[in-house]
Amino acid sequence: MYLWIKALHVIVIISWMAGLLYLPRLFVYHADAAPGPQSETFKAMERKLLKIIMRPAAAVAWATGLYLAAAAGYFHSGWFHGKLLLVALLTAAHGYDEALAKQFAQDRNKRPSRFFRVYNEVPTLLMVGAVILVVVKPF
Repeated sequence: MYLWIKALHVIVIISWMAGLLYLPRLFVYHADAAPGPQSETFKAMERKLLKIIMRPAAAVAWATGLYLAAAAGYFHSGWFHGKLLLVALLTAAHGYDEALAKQFAQDRNKRPSRFFRVYNEVPTLLMVGAVILVVVKPF
C-alpha cells in the first residue's frame, strides 16, 4: 500500500504545484485587465483553480506526505525537517494566493503585474529546495 500512497502523493504534488505556479501567472494578466468581461473570466478561472485543483491537492498532499513520513520513520531525519519547513512555506504561499484571489474577486487589487511576475518565482524556489532535500537527503 505504501507505494500506491507514494504514487498518489507525487500526483497531487504535481497538481498542487501546477496551481501554485499558474495562479500567480493568472494574477499577472488579471492585474492588467480592466473591469469587465475579461476580468470576470480571470475571476472564474482563479476561483475554479483554487476550488477544484489546489485546495483538494494540497489537502491530499499533506495527508499522504505525513502518512509516508510516519511509515518510513522520517520524522527524526534532518532533511525531512527542512522539507517540512519548505512545504509549510508552500502552504503559506497557497494561503496568500487565496487572499490575493479574494482581493481580485472584490476588485480590490492594488498591486501591479510586475509584483506578480516576481512573486510567481517563490513557489518555484521552494519546490526546488524540497525536491533537493527529498532526493539528495544532504543531512
